[in-house]
Amino acid sequence: MSTQLPVDDVQAGPDDDERAENRKLPVLALLALATAVFVTCLTETLPAGVLPAMSADLGVGESAMGQSVTIYAIGTALTAIPLTVATAAWRRKRLLLTATAAFAVANTVTALSADYTLTMAARFVAGVAAGLAWALLAGYARRLAPVPLQGKAIAIVMTGIPVALSLGVPAGTFLGKEFGWGVAFLVMSALALIVIGWITATVPDHPGQRPEGRTRVLAALSVPGVTPVLFVTLVFVLAHTILYAYIATFLDHLGMGRSTDLVLLVFGIASMLSIWIVGAQIHHRLRALTIGSSLLVAVAAAGLGLLSGSHPPVYLAAALWGLGWGGVPTLLQTAVGGAGGEQADAAQAMLVTLWNVAMAAGGMIGGVLLGVLGAGSFPWSVLLLMVPVLAVVVAARKHGFPLRRG
Repeated sequence: MSTQLPVDDVQAGPDDDERAENRKLPVLALLALATAVFVTCLTETLPAGVLPAMSADLGVGESAMGQSVTIYAIGTALTAIPLTVATAAWRRKRLLLTATAAFAVANTVTALSADYTLTMAARFVAGVAAGLAWALLAGYARRLAPVPLQGKAIAIVMTGIPVALSLGVPAGTFLGKEFGWGVAFLVMSALALIVIGWITATVPDHPGQRPEGRTRVLAALSVPGVTPVLFVTLVFVLAHTILYAYIATFLDHLGMGRSTDLVLLVFGIASMLSIWIVGAQIHHRLRALTIGSSLLVAVAAAGLGLLSGSHPPVYLAAALWGLGWGGVPTLLQTAVGGAGGEQADAAQAMLVTLWNVAMAAGGMIGGVLLGVLGAGSFPWSVLLLMVPVLAVVVAARKHGFPLRRG
């Protein structure tokens, strides 16, 4: 039995395109979706900034608390494809509101829980909601826009990712430090409720998909170029997560625990700059940008490993890390879409799943490294993993990360 995912049927002739070019994007609706992306991304990454405090309050070690990122990713990885298939017939607005409501409930339980097991259960539910949301949001944005503007619509919605990294995580870390980490999660719940109202008021509804409008997922693996991109996704995200999930712990190891919010702010601002650079150059320079991003992350990891005895170089390394990482989601989604061709939607679904498998593995491997080798091993692990990433990107010059793009 083959696993299938819904595919949006978008057909337009030349006359439709000309008329569509004169239509404006539904900015308020797209911003509502961008805020939903922000909630999804920040819910996922917020524990990284408040990990020591959560660990202390829940009475577990920091490696165990780091699994709150892992269990979230497991929830997404295990359920994204089957739940997307199961809810394919649901109307899109109803499905998005359901996922957003699940974020509100999960973050509220996390904020109020004094029990580690209950907290992990809430994080798993949040991951399940994320699986639904990620499988839905890009396609929803595409359906809200006229065909010639669909790429711009998706770009607007995906700005929620760098904003969450550059502003959300540092702000959440600050709230956690000043008022307690539970307050940060309650703020996330309140924001989810605001997004529910915003979506209800401004986002048009769309029907679900008919069975004949779905495509087989595994068929994408036979398309040249898809496998290299998926490999790069798996290993690159794994490398990033090992360090990012335990960044507060790593900075504590350096004697910079009180500067976690500032380091994350530097990382986030650099990520925003990276998004802008990638957005401006990606059409003609996807391969060069991917190689450059990989090199920057590798250099940043080496810097953290070699120069972490002095605090100023840590900020420089965080900036290089952000410059390398910020555009990676856009680069990899564009690469797998271009490689996938007619199987692009299936390839994207596999990328989302592998992304979260890598995040889950990063949380677990990071916890093992912390217990066995200590926090100082994180940068060197990242550097080691970036070697095969660079090798595959360089080798995939014909398909996956081609020298020339049409």
